Amino acid sequence: MAETTSAPTMKDVAREAGVALGTVSKVMNGIPVGESYRVRVEEAVAKLNYRVNSYAKGLKTNRTYTVAVLVPNLVSPFFAKLVNCLNRSLSARKHRMLLFATDYDPAQEQEYVILAEQQKVDGIICLSYNPALKVSESVPLVSIDRYFGAQIPCVSSDNYGGGRLAAEKLIENGCRNLAFMRIGSKLTNEPNKRKDGFISACEALNVPYTLKMVDDFTPYSAFEEFLREHLRGGKLDFDGIFCVTDALAYQTVRSLRSMGVRVPEDVQIIGFDGTQYFGDQDYFCSTIVQPLPEIAETCVDMILEKGLSKAPSLVCLPVMYAYGGTTKA
Repeated sequence: MAETTSAPTMKDVAREAGVALGTVSKVMNGIPVGESYRVRVEEAVAKLNYRVNSYAKGLKTNRTYTVAVLVPNLVSPFFAKLVNCLNRSLSARKHRMLLFATDYDPAQEQEYVILAEQQKVDGIICLSYNPALKVSESVPLVSIDRYFGAQIPCVSSDNYGGGRLAAEKLIENGCRNLAFMRIGSKLTNEPNKRKDGFISACEALNVPYTLKMVDDFTPYSAFEEFLREHLRGGKLDFDGIFCVTDALAYQTVRSLRSMGVRVPEDVQIIGFDGTQYFGDQDYFCSTIVQPLPEIAETCVDMILEKGLSKAPSLVCLPVMYAYGGTTKA
């Protein structure tokens, strides 16, 4: 019969390293100590194969070192990269991520929030499509893109500035008749400001524009019909299009090329998000890039800091333009 041994404790580490228990505690919690003490403790930890008991640590600190993250899905490259950035930021702070993909279902979102609360998470970071989402006041919540009220911080990229930047870049590249194409939610949210920024730039520069906007879950055929309506003798009425997402821009490029319209020679297209092939290679299209690592870092900082109620209701992070082959270089 194999002999069983109990897992090493912090006292065992202190004894092996020849230091006080408090010194071991400081090293394990990242608090500076003398270099020689740190080395001795780390060597003892390695030798004994000591592992921090996060459950016991959580009981003492009233924390679980777990943060719930809710996103619509993991199929979209944008959401997948956002989750990856959030996981990296949490891991760097010795926290775990409890991930839920909601499939745009408000009822499922609420169910997952309740489950996260039952798991005693230290906070929730969500990109929600449920305007009636209810979260206990005892659980810190940070929203991405969706506005829930002054007491719940919202982290977003500069959508208004991005809309202006897209229009300005198209006009700078010689476009003189623009279109804006959007599929999106009716909810009060930051991405809706992309249209406002686009219109502001067009009107300031006295460039005509046309808007085509449909609600979420409308089939892409609605846009294809719109494009065909503005196709005369093989030539499109517009020479520049700003699409509200890279996914919409990608579909639009494919449709136009199937109609015999060249991109970017006949019409230039800019998307929004900064989506890249395989997550870190070429951009899907010329695009307004959202700073996902900075968005993730900001969300995690806010969740893990005390005094969340004093945080600003909106944190807006800068965007940038990136060339992706669908505009003239």
